[in-house]
Amino acid sequence: MISSKKSPENCDRLSASNPSVETLDLLMVRRSLTVKDMTGPGPNKDQIDQLLIIGSRVPDHKKQVPWRYLVINGDSRAKLGKVLRHVFEKNNPETDISILDFEENRFMRAPVIITIISTASPENPKVPEWEQILSAGAVCQNILIAANAMGFAAQWLSEWYAYDKEVLAELGISGDERIAGFIYIGNACKDPSERGRPDINQITTFMS
Repeated sequence: MISSKKSPENCDRLSASNPSVETLDLLMVRRSLTVKDMTGPGPNKDQIDQLLIIGSRVPDHKKQVPWRYLVINGDSRAKLGKVLRHVFEKNNPETDISILDFEENRFMRAPVIITIISTASPENPKVPEWEQILSAGAVCQNILIAANAMGFAAQWLSEWYAYDKEVLAELGISGDERIAGFIYIGNACKDPSERGRPDINQITTFMS
C-alpha cells in the first residue's frame, strides 16, 4: 500500500486541518511489534521513499533539518552484523558463541531498518538544541505511524550499538551526531497484545 498523494511543492496552499476518522482510529490502537515477531517482506523502494518523505513532514523550527536518514536493507544487514559481532566480542571476550550469533543477526530481524540520525548542534544560533532533538524524535514517530498505515509492523529501537563509537564509525556517523532511533519494519508473524497505558487523569493538569 502507498498513498496516492504527492508531496506538496514549496509554497503550495495546504489545508489547515485534515479531518480523518481513519487516522484517529489508527492512533487509538497503534502498537509497536517486537522485532523478534517480524518477517518479510518489508517495504519496497517506492514505499521506503514515501516513508522517508512522511518522516520529514514534522515540526522543524526555522527549517534546520536537524536529522538525516540511513536505510539498512538487503546485504548491508549481514555486513553490519559482522561488525556488531566483532565489536561485541572485542568488548566481551568471554561471551558464549550463541550470544555472538544473536548479535550478528540483530539487523536480520527485519527486512528494512530506517535509521534516523540526529544532527542537532548546541552551536546552532537559531534553534535550541533540545528543539532540534525533539524534531528528530518526531521523525521516528511519523515513520512508525506511516509504516503501520502501509500495512507493516514496526518497532523503534536503539540498543547498545546506537551508542558504540566503533559501530557508529562503521555507519558513517560522526562524533557530533547521534542515533535517534532504528525503525525496524517488516510483516508481522503474530499480532501484539495491548500493554498498560498511563491513566490520563493522573498525568494531566488543566489550567483555568
